[in-house]
Amino acid sequence: MKRSLAAWAVGIVPMSSMATPAWAEPPPPAAAPAAPAEPVADEAPLGAKPSAGAELDPAPPPQSRRARINAEYRRLPWIRRWAPQRNLGEIGISAGVFLPSEEHDLYDPVTRPSEPFWSAGVDVAVRGGFYPLRSLGIEAEFNAMPTRMRNLTNDFAFVYGFQSHVVFQLPYYSVVPFFLAGGGLLGIRSNILIQGNDVDPALHYGAGVKIAVSRIIGLRVEARQILSASEALQGAGTGHVQVLGGITFTLGRKPPPPPPKLPPPVDPDRDRDGILNGVDDCPDVLGVAPHGCPDTDGDSFRDSVDACPEVPGVAPDGCPVKDTDGDGILDPDDDCIFEPETVNNYKDKDGCPDDLPPEVKKFSGTIDGIEFDTAKDTIRAGSRPLLDRAVAVLQEFPDIQLHIVGHTDDVGAPEFNLDLSRRRAESVKQYLVDKGIDASRISTEGRGMNDPRVPNDGEANRAKNRRIDFEVRSADSPAPGATPAPANTPANTPANTADAPVPGEVRGAAPGEPPAKQPGD
Repeated sequence: MKRSLAAWAVGIVPMSSMATPAWAEPPPPAAAPAAPAEPVADEAPLGAKPSAGAELDPAPPPQSRRARINAEYRRLPWIRRWAPQRNLGEIGISAGVFLPSEEHDLYDPVTRPSEPFWSAGVDVAVRGGFYPLRSLGIEAEFNAMPTRMRNLTNDFAFVYGFQSHVVFQLPYYSVVPFFLAGGGLLGIRSNILIQGNDVDPALHYGAGVKIAVSRIIGLRVEARQILSASEALQGAGTGHVQVLGGITFTLGRKPPPPPPKLPPPVDPDRDRDGILNGVDDCPDVLGVAPHGCPDTDGDSFRDSVDACPEVPGVAPDGCPVKDTDGDGILDPDDDCIFEPETVNNYKDKDGCPDDLPPEVKKFSGTIDGIEFDTAKDTIRAGSRPLLDRAVAVLQEFPDIQLHIVGHTDDVGAPEFNLDLSRRRAESVKQYLVDKGIDASRISTEGRGMNDPRVPNDGEANRAKNRRIDFEVRSADSPAPGATPAPANTPANTPANTADAPVPGEVRGAAPGEPPAKQPGD
């Protein structure tokens, strides 16, 4: 106890720690060992050097209110920075020149007659004003105009005025033109033996310009005309001129409003599908041209209106055109939607089952009875009735397309036989064309000895292989290998006449003898 009192006396132990003896306090409850505290940068050991990463940037010094306001004003260019605001107060002091009229009425007519003032005198003014609107305000002003009389002794006279007026100004820039008009009193104080004392009513108007150089301080220049009574004529008037320049102090100016927040930049293609938002029907969903919306099947119908979004289709619902009977002709073009087309090279485009007319069947396949001169493409006269009947059938059924194929036997050179078969097919076509059948309906082909009906193992079989076949075909399926010839190609060329030598031809026998066997005969 004595040691504690001694420690308190020298200021080492506070008095509060001695309120209760340590032996009288219950022992503190056992606690779990605390985790080592994290080192705090601000509590480094005395004398320890801070680490490189512990240095912090010094906080900027706080700005004064005046500095903050000035910074807000500096956001604007000077020409607009100090433009007039609403509810501003203004006080000012000006000095200038007063140019009185010689016919003034500033005298006491009881004591003295009127005498003129000096032509120019000093004018000092103080004013106060209030501008409830940016373009409109009211002002009150006191003018002191000490001057002297224009006499032998240049006696002193004190001219003064009380004025109030309405101010109209252009409130757009720091340079403010203005116009004012109002009324007041114009008076004089002088020796009773000089002019005496007098006060007259007066009107005034004028114009000027104010230039704000800072938030508070500005410059002002103006000129006025003061209208008052003339000498001894209260019903008449005269004019005095004031020219003033001075300094003004603006009160109550507020910081400019904050600049409008710029809208966030507009992304011209939000969904990044290459179609700009203005023409994209789905600007926030990845899509495809031309509408910019999802189109899974790529048929130009967006998925939201496509009745078959995974299968390419057509109008009006984006589904494929149906082929109900499965004949390859779509329903809009199928005259028989529920019956498949019979593909027989006759009206194969109408989608209906049909059969070749009997008349056409007679001229489909090998046409027996068409004969040619030996080793030539000249049609024998006996074949013409048969071909005329073929012409009649083609005229009766204009939808039929005819493919004419020529064949030979194996006698003679293959090249000669191939050319002979082609020329004979062309001769038949030319006969039909000459009878009025459109050449575009007929195609020809020569197969020579390459497609025999029966083996060429005897004269009878060779005669069967020398033939003309008619194949009925649809208009859109020309025969493979067909070589349509011009409509007006003559059937017999000089190379085909009897006078011209034909490769592989065996010349006929002497007159009166039976003809010798010819290749392709």
